[in-house]
Amino acid sequence: MTVRSRARTRALEDTCAIARSLGVLADPWSFLIIRETLFGRRTFAEFRDSLGIATDVLTDRLGVLVEHGVLQKVPYRAPQQRTRWAYEPTPAGHDLNIVLAALQQWGAAHLPRNELTVVPTSAQSGHPLRVAFVDTEGRSVSQGDAQFSSTARSDIEADPDRRSS
Repeated sequence: MTVRSRARTRALEDTCAIARSLGVLADPWSFLIIRETLFGRRTFAEFRDSLGIATDVLTDRLGVLVEHGVLQKVPYRAPQQRTRWAYEPTPAGHDLNIVLAALQQWGAAHLPRNELTVVPTSAQSGHPLRVAFVDTEGRSVSQGDAQFSSTARSDIEADPDRRSS
């Protein structure tokens, strides 16, 4: 079990879904671990070696991501080795792909580099993808037209499409 700070506990108990999400995804390491799963990395050693993260920090972040259902532990055994744990994304972990794509899109636009980068692409066509606001009828909405609105809990429960905040 991971140790929770007061700030993380408060965030996880907040009525705002953004605050609760940040209670789980509290720092860059969590996002980078999830990014590494997109590249197929699954083991502690793979995460440690690819990220250069301290083992105690990695242990804590993996524990938080498992505790909150973003990753799940799966036993594996390399030949001539003891059983160890791999970390597989859960459906909740896969749902973060769009968050990572939005971060990638923002970083490419506002913190550009001339170096080779990773971009989300369609598995079918190979075309680059972009993250956008889409209304309940599937129409793109400009960022200028998008806003965050405070709603009553009963309104959200009555309309499943509004449960995303």
